[in-house]
Amino acid sequence: MWSFSNISTNIDEWLRSFLNPTWTMVAEMVIVGICVISLFAVLGLVLVLMERKVSAWIQIRLGPNRVGPKGILQSFADTLKLLVKEGMTPDGSDKFLFNFAPLLAIIVAMLLMAPIAFAKDFHMWDLNIGVLYVSAVSSISVISILMAGWASNNKYSLMGAMRSGAQIVSYELSAGLSILTIVVLCGSLNLNDIIQSQVDGWWIFKGHLPVLISFVIFIIAVTAETNRAPFDLAEAESELTAGFHTEYSGMKFALFFLAEYVNVFIVCAIGATLFLGGWMPFHIGNWTDFNHVMDYVPSSLWFFGKTFFLIFLIMWFRWTFPRLRIDQLLNLEWKYLLPISMVNILLVTLMAILGWHF
Repeated sequence: MWSFSNISTNIDEWLRSFLNPTWTMVAEMVIVGICVISLFAVLGLVLVLMERKVSAWIQIRLGPNRVGPKGILQSFADTLKLLVKEGMTPDGSDKFLFNFAPLLAIIVAMLLMAPIAFAKDFHMWDLNIGVLYVSAVSSISVISILMAGWASNNKYSLMGAMRSGAQIVSYELSAGLSILTIVVLCGSLNLNDIIQSQVDGWWIFKGHLPVLISFVIFIIAVTAETNRAPFDLAEAESELTAGFHTEYSGMKFALFFLAEYVNVFIVCAIGATLFLGGWMPFHIGNWTDFNHVMDYVPSSLWFFGKTFFLIFLIMWFRWTFPRLRIDQLLNLEWKYLLPISMVNILLVTLMAILGWHF
C-alpha cells in the first residue's frame, strides 16, 4: 500500500538542510497550520454544496443550478456574500466574549484534527491517548456556544445556548460509551493502533451485534452533539430565530457556520476510524488475493470515502426526521440510549474477555 510518509520525510529533510532543529519544528508547524486552514476552507465549500444537493435529491428538486456548471460555484458566491457583509456587535453585549466565541469554535475544530490519520502514515500527531484527547477536546465546543448565547444579550440566543449545553452534555455520555466499546476490544487509546487492529476486518463486521449497536448509538449521539437536525433545538428557526448565533453576521456568523460543518466531518472521521477501519482497506480474514487487490486503492480514498458516506448518512437524517421537542430529546438520551449503552459496554467487555469476536 502506498504511503504518504515519503512526503513528510522529504519536507523534513529539506527544511533541516538550511534550518536548525528548533526553526525546523516551527516551520513544520506553520506548514501544518496552513494545510489545516486550507482543508477547512475546502471542507466548508464542499460540505455546504453537498448539503444543498443532498436535500434537493431527497426532496425531488434541483437545488443550486445557476452559479457555475450544475451550481457547483454556489458555495463560492455564498462565501463572497459573507465576506462583504458588515459584522454587527449588538449594544449591551459583552464585546470580548461575543467576538471570541466563534474563534473558540474554530480553534476547537482545529485541535481535533491533530490525531486523525487521513491516510497510511499521514497524520499530524500520533498521540498514544488519541481517543481520550478527542473526547476531552470536543467537550470544549459547548463553551463557545454558551459564550455566544450569553454574550449576545439576547433572550433567544441565551435560550438556544442553554438548550445546546443540556443537549451536548447529555449526548456526550452515549457517544463516549460507544467509543469505549472499540477501546475495550482493541485494548488501546491510540487511533493508529485501532486502525491496525482492523487489518483482518473492520470492527463493525467482526465485532458482532454489540459493535453494531454502538455504531448506531454513536451516529445518533454525534448528530445531537453537532446540533444537526432532528436535534437542532439550539438554533430552532421556528422558535428561536437562529438560536445562539441570532446576533451574529458577516464573518463571525461564517465561522460558526464553518465550525458546524467541520465538526460534522471530524465526528464522521472518528466514526470511520473506530468502526470502519479508517484508511484501512476492506480486508476479509485470510482472503490473501482479495485483500491484495483492495490494497491497490489508495488509503486516502478509503478514509475520505468512508467519512463522506457517514456525512451523507447524517445529512439524510436531517431531511428525513422532524425536529424533536426538548423533552423528547432528553428522554431519548437518558431513558433509552444511555441504559442501552451501559448494558452494551458490559456485553462488549464480556465478549473481549472471552474472545468471542472474529
